[in-house]
This record gives sequence, structure tokens and C-alpha cells, in this order.
Amino acid sequence: MTLDRVATEHRPSGDGRASDEGDLLRTDREKAGFPELFFDLVFVFALIQMSHTFAEDFGIMSIVEAAILLLALWWVWIQTTLLTNLLDTRRAAVRLLLFALMFCGILLSIALPEAFHDKGLLFASVYSVMQVGRCLFSLFAHRNADRSVFLTFLRMTIWLTFSAGFWLAGAMVDSSPRIGLWSVAILIEYAAPAFNYYLPGLMRGANGETLRVSGEHFAERTALFVIICLGETILTTGKTAVEHMQTPLTFFVFCSAFASTVLMWWLYFHDGQEKMARKAENTRKPQLVAEVMFVYGHLPIVMGIVMTAVGEDFSLSHAFDPAGLRETLTIAGGPALFLIGTGGLKFIAGRGLPLSHCAGAAVIFGLGVSSSLPLFLLQFSATGLLLLVAVWEFLSLKAGVADRIPLGAKPLSDASEPHP
Repeated sequence: MTLDRVATEHRPSGDGRASDEGDLLRTDREKAGFPELFFDLVFVFALIQMSHTFAEDFGIMSIVEAAILLLALWWVWIQTTLLTNLLDTRRAAVRLLLFALMFCGILLSIALPEAFHDKGLLFASVYSVMQVGRCLFSLFAHRNADRSVFLTFLRMTIWLTFSAGFWLAGAMVDSSPRIGLWSVAILIEYAAPAFNYYLPGLMRGANGETLRVSGEHFAERTALFVIICLGETILTTGKTAVEHMQTPLTFFVFCSAFASTVLMWWLYFHDGQEKMARKAENTRKPQLVAEVMFVYGHLPIVMGIVMTAVGEDFSLSHAFDPAGLRETLTIAGGPALFLIGTGGLKFIAGRGLPLSHCAGAAVIFGLGVSSSLPLFLLQFSATGLLLLVAVWEFLSLKAGVADRIPLGAKPLSDASEPHP
């Protein structure tokens, strides 16, 4: 999605409400509202469905299928977040839109476990309705905005309508061709922002930043989504633990799984999230920063948390089994991917690559691929290494010792930062 700056014609009134009661655009920098938090609840269900489906049928093809579905879930959420970043969620029309998207999200979650089987058409249809329908609402909401803003949403609508054709075509064929067509669809949607939704004849004012986004709001919303993913991990782990709590070992594996979730929360929020918010809000290039940090940059974090939840399911249900490829990818690969994602965001926000995260990710993944430990030992090792990374970073910050690898090239130009 194009995260550009728009000069709107309205200014906040004294009470913070829009000056025009018929206008749906946000005119203040308010934080996330209750309708947005209510909307997020749907994705708790969706992620639980995703984890269960991934854990029950884990193979090379299922990995590809799960990746497509997870990318789709993230994209529909992040694009809805873009819309609520621009619109006033206190308006009845905007709230009704969110409620409609919630209902569609429930249908999407119901179809998700069988999306590559009998419920492919339901999944593709609902997903396409959510994406295109939200864009049509955006066109309506911005009908009186600057012409370049309206054209941005018009291009977005056309691109997503084009990708919807591949979603629906894929739903009409068998599983293998479906993977190919849906991969093309998701590639179109993820590539579109990089090309600024390019369409000849509709690019007026598209070279600059045209949509006015709040970096602070985006930072808050993505942080809430991370909490949703971590909460889903705890729910999934608790449910699996109840089903396999026959031995004392299961209890200790559960404790390790819970600790890993808490450690991921700590690593994301203790030193990083606030810096990301400040970086996004205090920049002259909100489009660049928001796209890099929130639209694309959070993907490894979200995927790492979901993979970790699946790995914890394996370690609880088959604690004494030796680690195979699927267990290694989830129990070790999940935390390693999470550390790569958080380390990358801290690099962007603070201009320094965290040495603790780099070393932790390398050791965790190396431990997984170089050994055939029982699953419970691999789980304990992954949690222990996450703890080591958290302590390393905490002590470095407290002692004032640099936990950053200085790099010659900075991730974002200094020109993006306002000067005092």
C-alpha cells in the first residue's frame, strides 16, 4: 500500500472532532480506538486456525500453503490499518465498515483450514470482497480530497481487483495449480506498493508523498498485532498442554514455552517499539519509514511468532521424539526468524544492528540444524538462548555498553529526520 502524505483541507476543531460532520477523514492524531481493537479480535481466531492447521499437516507443500495464507491474513489486516489510519473511526459509516470486515474475517477464518481443499472458493471470495470492498469505501471517503489522493486509491482498487482475479481463478482449480495462482495473486499485492500502484494515466502527483499517515498510530497498531500473535501463542500452548499433561516433563516444557513467549514480548517492547514509534512520527519521509518498518518489516516477526507457536505444539505433544526438519524449522527457526525481524527493526530505528540478536539467531538456528536433540531439549535450548539475548541486551543498555554493530551505510537517509 502507498503510505503517502496528503494535505487535507480540514483541521481539527477545538474538541478534536472533524469540522465537517459529513467528512469521514481523520483530522487529528488520536490513538487507536475501540472499533479498531474490536476488529483485531477476529485475527486471534484466524491465527489460532492457522497454527492448528500448520501443526496438523506439516510438510513442504503445507509450508508453502501456510505461507500464502499467513501473507494474506497480514495483508488484509495491514491494509485495513492503513484505512483506519486515515479515517475517523468515530463516524458511524467507518464503524459499520469495520463490523462488516469483522464478519468477513470470521468467514475467512472458518475457510482457512480447508482453503486449499473444499473451501477454496469461500476463502478467495471473502478475501477478495474484503480487499476490493475496503478500497471502494476508501474511494468514497476520499471523494472530496485532493485529486492525487483519490487517484492513489483508484490505482489501489484496480491493482487489487486484478489480483482478485487470480484468487478466484485459483479457487476453481486443484491444489497444485491453486498454489501457483494464489502465489501470483499475493505477489501482485505485495509488489504493488513498491511500484506505487503504477498505472499509466493515473499517476498525477504520485512522485511525492500524497497520503497523510500517522506514524505513531501505525506503530501502535502493529504493536497491538504483535500482542495478538503472542496471545495466540499462549492460547495454543495452553490448549495443547491440557491435552498432554500426563507427565512432569510436559509441565516443564509448558513453562519453557510460556517463558519463550514472555521473552519475545520483552525483546520487542523493552528496547525497540518506542524507538520505532518515534522514528515513524519524527520523519520527513513517512511513506518510506512506515512501509519499511510496519508494512514489510513486521512480517518476519509475525511469521516467527506463528512458527514458534507451532513448534511449541510439537514439543508438548511429542516431547521425546528426535527433531526432524519440521520441528527444527519451527522450534529453532521460529525464534531465529523473530530475532532477525526485531533486530532489523531496531537497526532501522536506531541505526545499529543489535549484536545480541544476530548472535542469538545464528546460534539458535545452528543448534537446530546441527543436532537431532529430543524436542523437549531443543525447546529448552531455544528458550535459553532467547533468555541469553534478552539479558545481553538489557545489561548492555543498563551499563551503557554498545550492543550495536556499527555499519557504514545507514538504513534510512539522514534527510528523513527533522533537524532540531
